[in-house]
Amino acid sequence: MIITRTLKDISEDKKFIRKAVAITIPIALQALLNTSLNLVDTVMIGSLGQSSIAAVGLANKVFFVFTLLLFGVVSGSSILTAQYFGKKDIQNIRRVLGMSLTIALLGSILFVIPSLMCPELVMGIFTPNENTIKIGAGYLAISAISYPLTAITNVYVALLRGVNQVKAPVFITLISIFIKVILNYTLIFGHFGAPALGVQGEAIATLIARTIECLCILSIVYYEKGPAAAKIKELVSFNKNFVNLYFKTVSPVILNEFMWGLGVTMYSLVYGRMGDGAVASITITQTVEQIITVIFQGISAATAVILGNELGANKLDEARAHAKYFIVLQFICALIMGVICFIIRNPLITLFSVSDAVGGDISKCLIVFIIYLPFKIFNWVNIVGILRSGGDTKVALMLDISGVWLVGIPFAFLGGMVLKLPIYSVYAMVAFEEVYKFILGFKRYKQKVWLRNLV
Repeated sequence: MIITRTLKDISEDKKFIRKAVAITIPIALQALLNTSLNLVDTVMIGSLGQSSIAAVGLANKVFFVFTLLLFGVVSGSSILTAQYFGKKDIQNIRRVLGMSLTIALLGSILFVIPSLMCPELVMGIFTPNENTIKIGAGYLAISAISYPLTAITNVYVALLRGVNQVKAPVFITLISIFIKVILNYTLIFGHFGAPALGVQGEAIATLIARTIECLCILSIVYYEKGPAAAKIKELVSFNKNFVNLYFKTVSPVILNEFMWGLGVTMYSLVYGRMGDGAVASITITQTVEQIITVIFQGISAATAVILGNELGANKLDEARAHAKYFIVLQFICALIMGVICFIIRNPLITLFSVSDAVGGDISKCLIVFIIYLPFKIFNWVNIVGILRSGGDTKVALMLDISGVWLVGIPFAFLGGMVLKLPIYSVYAMVAFEEVYKFILGFKRYKQKVWLRNLV
């Protein structure tokens, strides 16, 4: 009854529909393109064997933790960007950009240095398998060079989303993906006269593609001369009040994403000690999951932008109503995507060169994913979109960190290291953190503490 009435309200709110679609679709499309590229990468690397899949999957855990730190910076900054844009305050939007770039680039250096200087040591954190360490270290030492470029790209893309400019990043992603696929085909397998470099060829392709992507985003930003086209002076024109507001709003989000990412990386320590088959299973499972959840990346981003704009413009009643709209929409989409995942899971598994045993484990892992999907997506939209849009970042921090460190990690070690359960059972135990976050997160949403103007 509630869902039916809310859907009727949504259908009558044409302005909301237009804005939600205008933001959701380009961001979801961009996420789909990136995820499709990850799928192609995994298929290509998979032809080299399960050890190569495991090595690249574990090496990319370093990039995963870095991108979560980066996501913390851009997600936290987007709270202020969206509210400042609702207030039409371009000067402070550019200050947010400058602060975000500074923190993101400094953070990237912290990950680049160990990845270049001691990649074997870094890989040894995730797995004791010497062959996997050797393969992964060769990949990591090359791909890590691209981290600062990724930082710049993501900061500018996040700011563009905050000011409702979402089409340019999609176009740039298309170019980057086309280049990456061609280079992968050329350098991994040695086509068009190039040497067959295997995993290292994939790393080189990644570096070149991210370099081009960064240059393209900067070129478009400064050609169009929009809110993101800041001069150096505007990027560093900070004052005490701004710095205090920035760190009060953003630092909990940065800590949130980094500690959550560090916790999720602990899962990889368990998976890595369950064997290459388990790592290959979870790597492929997560690649398929990313395809299924791309629409929710768009929904959560649209939630944060639209609610942030409305809160910054003091339209609190609209923000409250639209938050409810987004919750209903994400629930319906979660049910639909769960059915689609169940139907396509086995055909997708046939794309990878894995044993029947690994294929069976992947299928079971995906069923676990489907069961938990409604909880997972509510948490995504609620924490990233609703709570953060109004600056309720400390509670978001508590939900994410306690879910991983108090539920997910203990269950991972219990299932994988103590009980020696199969990978799909361990994955089901770990995913229970989503239920925990759903219960507490829904209660916080109903309290409406997030419903406030920060700027």
